[in-house]
Amino acid sequence: MVLLLILSVLLLKENVLGSAQSSERRVVAHMPGDIIIGALFSVHHQPTVDKVHERKCGAVREQYGIQRVEAMLHTLERINSDPTLLPNITLGCEIRDSCWHSAVALEQSIEFIRDSLISSEEEEGLVRCVDGSSSSFRSKKPIVGVIGPGSSSVAIQVQNLLQLFNIPQIAYSATSMDLSDKTLFKYFMRVVPSDAQQARAMVDIVKRYNWTYVSAVHTEASVYHPHKIMDLLHLQGSLQRSLQI
Repeated sequence: MVLLLILSVLLLKENVLGSAQSSERRVVAHMPGDIIIGALFSVHHQPTVDKVHERKCGAVREQYGIQRVEAMLHTLERINSDPTLLPNITLGCEIRDSCWHSAVALEQSIEFIRDSLISSEEEEGLVRCVDGSSSSFRSKKPIVGVIGPGSSSVAIQVQNLLQLFNIPQIAYSATSMDLSDKTLFKYFMRVVPSDAQQARAMVDIVKRYNWTYVSAVHTEASVYHPHKIMDLLHLQGSLQRSLQI
């Protein structure tokens, strides 16, 4: 079963990345530790080309991207330097760049999964040399979970992959109401409120000023669709007419 899982991940990696020679080399930030936490941050802007062999991430996001990397490294250093928090345990991390792009985020997620599967086989003694002897090779420690990515649409795709391998995911800015459905996203958690809270704030404003008609401008993405806000408005009895776009 484990062999089949590894084979499926390797095949998926081949389909997504293409050949190793043609794919862009990704830079990884790594901090050693007893427990490794994975992270997907958008350090660069989105690629301008979607083709695998031509896809390269854009310019560095100095404010949004670099700050999140530094914040995580600083947080782990503070935790590790406090002997009262996790005595005799050191937290480490592996930070990968999602480039605010679903395909790139999935590529990096596959790397997390591959390392976890190989480490599991090592613990079970399934990694052996050709002559049958035990292998002295030791891969990186598996991650215990993934922090990020920032975008709701990208976080949904990453969660669909990670939950197949029981890897927890904690988002820091994904606010889509869809992600609150635990029947679909069993291993997803977040540290920010969903868009439902923003909708409730809108409901309070509508009720405060006794509005009965609302116009809205929105993106085409389902995670920001105004009809989800409309459902809350109608439940509150605040609107008597349909939403005007």
